[in-house]
Amino acid sequence: MFRQETDSRVAVLIAPGLEEIEGLTVVDLLFRAGIPCDTVAITPDREVTSSHEVTIVCKRSIADEGFSFADYDMLVLPGGIPGTPNLRACEPLCSEVSARVAAGRPVAAICAAPSILAELGLLTGRRATSNPGFQHVLAEHGAELLPDEPVVVDGNVITSQGAGTAMLFALEIVRHYLGDDAVERVRAGVVL
Repeated sequence: MFRQETDSRVAVLIAPGLEEIEGLTVVDLLFRAGIPCDTVAITPDREVTSSHEVTIVCKRSIADEGFSFADYDMLVLPGGIPGTPNLRACEPLCSEVSARVAAGRPVAAICAAPSILAELGLLTGRRATSNPGFQHVLAEHGAELLPDEPVVVDGNVITSQGAGTAMLFALEIVRHYLGDDAVERVRAGVVL
């Protein structure tokens, strides 16, 4: 049963071909922590198929009438192939991510998705990590790469390595909103 602990709302952006563990783990742990979170399709269709052919029915779509990124405090970008290139090709999303990082608002990306932040010039001079296959993109765009860290927090930007680090990534989002006690409560609840 959901017990809301904050008025802040998080959007997990769902693109065709995403790595479902990276998206749904965030949704699950935020639910457990009491942080409102919506799955948001970047396509007009709310049914999105992941890279492993799992169909996710999203709560909202960026094409919905009345949709606004302003409804969300944080945007979360899951990785996956072709999920990451599909996110990168979504101009409204990339514009919003750029504006948010510039304004000091929180953005989180995991696996290949931190490469989007790098390509947009948002990781220059920032500590970050990503899936090992995409770390060169971060380095080429001026990030201070921490290749062995599962999750890196640099100010308002959270990055992580991949499916195996998804719980740790989600817990850093929990920490951002609710602090260490909530992280420990959720960790205990999932036996991590």
